[in-house]
Amino acid sequence: MAHDSPKDTMTHRFAFPRFVAIAFACLCAAPPVAAQTADLARSEISFGFKQENVPGSGKFRKFTAQVTFDAAKPEATKAAIEVDVSSADLGDADWNRDMQSATWFNAKQFPKSTLNVAVAKALGGGRFEAPGKFTLKGITRDVVATFTAKSEAGGTLLEGSVPLKRNDFKVGDGIWSDIKVVADEVPVRFKLYLKK
Repeated sequence: MAHDSPKDTMTHRFAFPRFVAIAFACLCAAPPVAAQTADLARSEISFGFKQENVPGSGKFRKFTAQVTFDAAKPEATKAAIEVDVSSADLGDADWNRDMQSATWFNAKQFPKSTLNVAVAKALGGGRFEAPGKFTLKGITRDVVATFTAKSEAGGTLLEGSVPLKRNDFKVGDGIWSDIKVVADEVPVRFKLYLKK
């Protein structure tokens, strides 16, 4: 957050964004080979975090996802996810505002977070895995998303997660980088409905 001391009001709650983001919603799995657009009304990207061992969660209200996936040929998977970090919602207007500061997302300089995937593989039992490149605050790291794909009326529902470490992306600089205050691990979860 924008505050410089863990004594700030946010210290006892969110103190930590969730990327990401992250977006990840991504990875994808759908039957067709052509790129598909996510039905945003039925899709969601959320995140979890712990501050002083107290769990919290949030979600991103704005994101886009373009995916190409054939369950029979997961190696041909392509996905491009873009998340508007300013849309992060922790359920509190002050926390949401603080998350946009340079200490956390630095949304003014880095308004978007992205995830790009170029391949996936089947793990068995209807589960898939997809390595990708995730970018947040101008920093790019290798990540791996795991997900399932389920056919539904008019499309495919992908559900999974992408584990992130916030300090890898300098999310929560300075005193907030202390993992005893805010845990380093940030699971980003996604429900992505792909239209046929």
